[in-house]
Amino acid sequence: MKRILLFLSTNIAVMLVLSFFVNILGLNRYITEQGLDLGRLLVLSLFVGFTGSFISLFLSKFMAKFSTRAHVIVEPQGPDELWLVNTVKRLADKAGIGMPEVAVYEGEPNAFATGAFRDSALVAVSTGLLQSMTKEEVEAVLAHEVAHVANGDMVTLTLIQGVVNTFVFFIARVVGYFVDRVILKNDRSVGFGFYATVFVCDIVFGVLATMIVMWFSRYREFRADAGAAAYLGTPRPMVAALRRLGGLEPGELPKTFAASGISDKAGFMALFSSHPPIEARIAALESRP
Repeated sequence: MKRILLFLSTNIAVMLVLSFFVNILGLNRYITEQGLDLGRLLVLSLFVGFTGSFISLFLSKFMAKFSTRAHVIVEPQGPDELWLVNTVKRLADKAGIGMPEVAVYEGEPNAFATGAFRDSALVAVSTGLLQSMTKEEVEAVLAHEVAHVANGDMVTLTLIQGVVNTFVFFIARVVGYFVDRVILKNDRSVGFGFYATVFVCDIVFGVLATMIVMWFSRYREFRADAGAAAYLGTPRPMVAALRRLGGLEPGELPKTFAASGISDKAGFMALFSSHPPIEARIAALESRP
């Protein structure tokens, strides 16, 4: 989940900055004396939407390292780091991707992979995960993250985010124009009602867009689990790792692990969860032939 939150937060920040400069530079010329120029607005929406998502993608490795203060292993120090690097290398070779950077960061049990390119990604694990799992389980988690890279999940996520960004930007301004001109009867080019409505709509539609991105995020977890099982030749280690991560085996993880982002949400908040229920993931793995 850490990778997704970093990507989404960076994307939102970039979108806000781009929207600000659109107004400052007077690029909102899609509002003409004849009304709303939908073609010009759509082109601008595409530019802002995809620029925001691709900037987020290219910043993803830097932001991940910076925010987690991850230590990238350049020269392995000791047998544990050597095992970690060699394991990622072996899994990357099986997946047919370039060797990712390998990093360790301080924190509760978690792991993530990120990066714009399959052959120069980053795979990071937390100290909490390394301390609370067996090597077989850690290897399964690493295989899961390598599968994310091999599947091109970050690029696909970027494209989905670009599409929803485009619709958010476009529809928010159409609604803003309608409120300003039709409801508030403003006869100027752009009134306060337009800016206020666009601000609110950007937030509301952005929340709805996040639900779409999170749906894809949940879908990709099943694929990454299956990829890990394929790389290891059996789903058993991944099932064991998921049981431990989900606290399904008593006494193995602290209660505070619920805040780490791997556990699941219930009810309406499940729509904003980046991961499906661990029980569902285990069931999918156990049903594999």
